[in-house]
Amino acid sequence: MLVKDVMTHGIRIAEPDEKLPHAAKKMRTQNIGALPVVENGQLIGMVTDRDIAIRVVGENKAPADVVVRDVMSEECFWCADSEELGDAVRIMEQNQVRRLPVMNDNKDVVGMLSLEDVALHAPASLTGEVLKAVAKKKDASAAV
Repeated sequence: MLVKDVMTHGIRIAEPDEKLPHAAKKMRTQNIGALPVVENGQLIGMVTDRDIAIRVVGENKAPADVVVRDVMSEECFWCADSEELGDAVRIMEQNQVRRLPVMNDNKDVVGMLSLEDVALHAPASLTGEVLKAVAKKKDASAAV
């Protein structure tokens, strides 16, 4: 099974200089918790609802004054849409992330692979492995 067969299509992205309330509204409208951050066609990070809670609300910053670049996680792991699902799950496990932006051969962000996507489409054993690995995450402040 390939990533493109199970990923979430039609995702929204954020731009690094976008005001945070605009990005948060995208998350609310789409009922999602993360947006890949793309600049000049390149994936440069991720911004999550947790980033907003910890790095803005938790630090008493005024959200209207903050741009995505100020709170995004720059370290961003991704997978290819043509990749085997098991290989993408290994990336999630090794890096203890719940979501992976998915890129095509041109390095365009074309989707998102989440734990939910894996749980809905992968064998239970594979789902259990990635969930266990991600649950062990030591650094709770790291986003994604």
